[in-house]
Amino acid sequence: MAKELLPGQRRFTPASVASDVALLVWFVFSLFPIVWMVLLALKSDAEQTSTYFSFTPTLENFGTVLSQRGTDLTSVDFTSSLLTSLINCGGAVIVSLVIGIPAAYAAGRWQYKGSNDLMFQMLSFRFAPELMVIVPLFVIYNQIGLFDTKVGMIWVLQLVTMPLVVWILRSYFQDLPEDLEQAALLDGYTRSRAFVMVALPLVRPGIAAAALLAFIFAWNNYVFPLILSDSNASTVTVAITKYLGGGGQAYYNLTAAAAVIAALPPLILALTIQRYLVRGLSFGAVKS
Repeated sequence: MAKELLPGQRRFTPASVASDVALLVWFVFSLFPIVWMVLLALKSDAEQTSTYFSFTPTLENFGTVLSQRGTDLTSVDFTSSLLTSLINCGGAVIVSLVIGIPAAYAAGRWQYKGSNDLMFQMLSFRFAPELMVIVPLFVIYNQIGLFDTKVGMIWVLQLVTMPLVVWILRSYFQDLPEDLEQAALLDGYTRSRAFVMVALPLVRPGIAAAALLAFIFAWNNYVFPLILSDSNASTVTVAITKYLGGGGQAYYNLTAAAAVIAALPPLILALTIQRYLVRGLSFGAVKS
């Protein structure tokens, strides 16, 4: 008879050990590109093509990327591109939240014939390949003067983030009991005040989760900044690739250092709102 296990204990069997080993191998395999990128960012120019783990670490690459010396080597102003990305992505997220939160509330509270079709049509904007619409957008942006402007980039990036915000927050509003708002209306609140004072505070975890995911989607976007911007509105995703061919030489170590720096803003944002994030991603966000 098998011995009864205490809480927190587990029985080791060949199958469980094999599954743990397989999980560990997959974990190492998944994280290895990130580890290799960090190691490459710490290598000098002479060691950047070496595949050995034994090398002399240096932080010079990060200084080069963040200083004007990076401009002298590869014609890349990475610091300016980093600031531009923060402005573009932050602006796109703000626009998406300002428009998307009321839209999600309306979609979650009022159902009518064709409402689900309308929501699916909004989500279909995320399905369409960006290359399908980039040519008409390029022509329109040139004609109305939005090419290589921060306003133009904010406007096109919110097309990426808006459907995500609406779909996530719609599930939150659907999960909220309508009795809470009805009670507020009986107390003399208007519908808009009930929305602001009652419904909105209860979906703060969802807003945090939607804002973070929207920021990541906008931050990682490459096609729109590549085609619709030049020097004034170029983002980090475009600036990083320029280290691979600047001056006729590929600076792999500078590329890795720039990628590490570019990964920090979403990470810092996630750590800042982590108390809302876990609840936001686990409650309502996956409901269809």
